Amino acid sequence: MKGMTRKALQMLFVFGVLAQPVTAEEPTTVESLLPVDLPPPGTDAAQSAADAAPASLPAPDTLPAFQTPPAAEAAAEPAASPAPDAVPVTHDAVPASPVPMGITPGTSSSITVAQMGQPNGVVLSGGQLQGGIDFTLSADQVITNAQLELNLKVSPAMAARNTTLQLMLNGQPLGTVPLGSADSNVSSYQLEIPAAMVVSRNNISFKINDGDALLCQRDLSDNYQVTIMPNTRLDLEAQQLNIGADLSHFPRPFLDEMQMTPTTLTFAFPAKTLPEQVGAAALIASWLGIEADYRGISFDALHDQLPEKNGILFGKPGESIGGLTLPASNGAMLQVVDNPANPIYKLLLVVGNNEQQLKSAAWRLTRGQFSGQTTSLPVEAQNIPVSKPYDAPRWIATDRPVLLSELMRKDQSLTVTGIWHEPLTLGFRAAPDLFMWDGDTIPLKVAYRFPSESWIDEQRSYLSMTFNGAFLRNLPVNKQGLLESLWHKLGGDARQENVEVPLEPYLIYGDNQLQLYFNIQTKETAPCSVLLNNNIKSRIDEDSSIDLSNTRHFTLLPNLSYFVGASFPFTRLADFSQTVLLLPENPSESEISTLLDLSARSGNATGTALNNNRVMFGLPSGGANLLRLSESDVLAVSTLDQTAFNRALLAQSPFISNEHTFGVREPRMLEKAQRLLEGDWNASGVDADRYFSSNESWRGFVSFRSQWNPERLVVMAIGSNDQQLSRLHNDLNSARINAGIRGDTAIITDENGVRSFRVGPQFPSGQMPWYMMVVWYATQHSAMLAIFGLLFATIIGLSLYSLLKKRAHKRLNPQDSDRE
Repeated sequence: MKGMTRKALQMLFVFGVLAQPVTAEEPTTVESLLPVDLPPPGTDAAQSAADAAPASLPAPDTLPAFQTPPAAEAAAEPAASPAPDAVPVTHDAVPASPVPMGITPGTSSSITVAQMGQPNGVVLSGGQLQGGIDFTLSADQVITNAQLELNLKVSPAMAARNTTLQLMLNGQPLGTVPLGSADSNVSSYQLEIPAAMVVSRNNISFKINDGDALLCQRDLSDNYQVTIMPNTRLDLEAQQLNIGADLSHFPRPFLDEMQMTPTTLTFAFPAKTLPEQVGAAALIASWLGIEADYRGISFDALHDQLPEKNGILFGKPGESIGGLTLPASNGAMLQVVDNPANPIYKLLLVVGNNEQQLKSAAWRLTRGQFSGQTTSLPVEAQNIPVSKPYDAPRWIATDRPVLLSELMRKDQSLTVTGIWHEPLTLGFRAAPDLFMWDGDTIPLKVAYRFPSESWIDEQRSYLSMTFNGAFLRNLPVNKQGLLESLWHKLGGDARQENVEVPLEPYLIYGDNQLQLYFNIQTKETAPCSVLLNNNIKSRIDEDSSIDLSNTRHFTLLPNLSYFVGASFPFTRLADFSQTVLLLPENPSESEISTLLDLSARSGNATGTALNNNRVMFGLPSGGANLLRLSESDVLAVSTLDQTAFNRALLAQSPFISNEHTFGVREPRMLEKAQRLLEGDWNASGVDADRYFSSNESWRGFVSFRSQWNPERLVVMAIGSNDQQLSRLHNDLNSARINAGIRGDTAIITDENGVRSFRVGPQFPSGQMPWYMMVVWYATQHSAMLAIFGLLFATIIGLSLYSLLKKRAHKRLNPQDSDRE
């Protein structure tokens, strides 16, 4: 009877959800996101789902009743009666075996604790014996099955207690796992999770059941430790929802801000792809890179083929891509249509007759603010602004002190509560070419306040500061010094609440993190209850600041570490208004997708889309394209198969490319002599050439001075073939490989990772007055300075010797003077 009651309740719950009105605006629970065209699950399926719950989980009867909101964010839109402004799209050839309209495709995905924002896992120790993680999932899916693979590392002292770890999801108990001793350091558990408990926004929490008993063991608390490993994984199965063809949903379904895992998106082009179409794609890809942020995004490119799922198509009106004919139009247009292979998925059409129209359509798309139920939108010419040097919104300002409060995320606060808390982490990006003279430092002003409780041990409490993982300083509660200590003992106020910490310039990277942690220690006589006191507050004052206004923008190029870290020097003007994106005359799909990936990295690094980029196929022989090339830096993508393109591009560079081979050109005698005189003795061209010749499959980057303008730079992404080139995206997501890329040549192989070399000469680039350039040049070229000094001394010495010799002769032979 109880089983029948449970089954009946589940059926009533499902039918009650399906009966709710469906819109597309307001999300809460996944139950409210069930599609209206899905058939209700049968009783057998409901019973099997109930039976799948583990014994340690609460029975379905005891689960809380979920309330269904009156509207759901990602529910299916009615398919009947297209919008009045819709433009018909014809399908010349319907793909084979399309998915039936009434069936939504199932998807499988996983999300790890590291992807939830905890790259080091969750550590429960000391006074923090409970913790939690917030994570979000795509709102366009209904979770049908969920399983947690929990990996725990338990300290021996904790294992000896034979206690348990309690897990909760969204405030509801999931079950408990033992923390006893195991055969290995890491124990693994699998927990089935009722799918109805997993919603769009979730919190999973962990608590050691007898943790309160450990708090009073002050000296031993760090011995009791449990680590939820970063590879702890939540495996999910879901059904995709049909959100309807509506521009107002953009960037959904192509990119969902709720999804915490990397996204792969497909861009499709006509059989005869044009540079302006790739340029519009690069603009949108860079904007999506900004939106994806830390989650990451990659792109696939297709020629005359439709994406299997969601995708964005670029072309002229009337052109055909994979059997789908783009709508006729005299101007630029944006339109969303169902994917012919499966109407659950959507295709976004970016249509334009020329570069200006395509760029206007792409720019308008990134502006958003579309009215609801808009499936198609004609786009007028757009006034696209041009970037100024170093105006990237994600780069810290260098013309004024920047308050630490400006570096906070919206969910952060400069105030922390309680004794145990997470460190305050402030992240910021900086232009990689910041320069300061030796001995100069960057002032970091910190104003802070500790709680004024009598049970706090002020001698052992401090504010710990780290910058990019390097320890800076422990700031004490009270001022240090003999007089200050004496004054404090006499009852005077000796609190230290302001300090200036000098930062060495070499600590500043392209991506930086400042961590502040109030390490509060209690007196031995303090009662145990104060350890749980969450009423105390510690704070960093809002007038704390970091000041980079004394830095200059100046560096030596080429330097590939700047490129992989911040797409520099192209991001000097973040919209790429002085950059040419160069591809071979007939670029492959891998070459285009690599260019799109690099565009997304640039947008993510600066916060500015490539609104004014220019794409070229092959090297121009004259005209406006050649003029633009002579005024721009160049980002090129190629493979060894593009022999003619590579030869032309590398003609005046330190590199040489032949059919299926790549190497380093032997420098001329004059170049060798010049580099010797300049003290440039660290070039490793021979080593790089040998390494190129000893590897069959490789990919990487080379950089050199532009043959069209010696003040400009070329960076070339190249691979031995398309398969190798397509691996660059994963390479650049590896911290180890990123750290190893430097110099002007970086070669990556599967066997050896990355090896970097400096092959060609470097040249100065940036803002430096001429008189300071003289001093800088002297410090950089000590050998040449010594040679010039020796030559100067020799010339002066010989001149003085000749002059003094004549004077001595006149003094010793006065008769010669009388004769004259």
